[in-house]
Amino acid sequence: MGSFKISEFVMSIKEKISEQFDTLTDEGHLNEIVLFNDDVNTFDHVIQALVDICQHTYEQAEQCALLVHYKGKCTVKTGIYEALEPQCKKLLNSGLSAEIL
Repeated sequence: MGSFKISEFVMSIKEKISEQFDTLTDEGHLNEIVLFNDDVNTFDHVIQALVDICQHTYEQAEQCALLVHYKGKCTVKTGIYEALEPQCKKLLNSGLSAEIL
């Protein structure tokens, strides 16, 4: 058996992650769904929409709702435009204010 070096293992993992990220970004420009604050929707509605539509955990959705409330906006999903468009439409149809950037 050859000697195992943790530094080589870590570098190998970093290279694999970098390759996967490069592949993802090569497939298309990454966009974001940005959710904006409003004076209409409740925290519960925003949280439930993020769980149902964006597949957030409850905790993720709650954090996003707080960021939107206090900062005015929050990126709730990142990906290629074609994958984000249906989710953004569902957020809009649920009464939320969202945009793909």
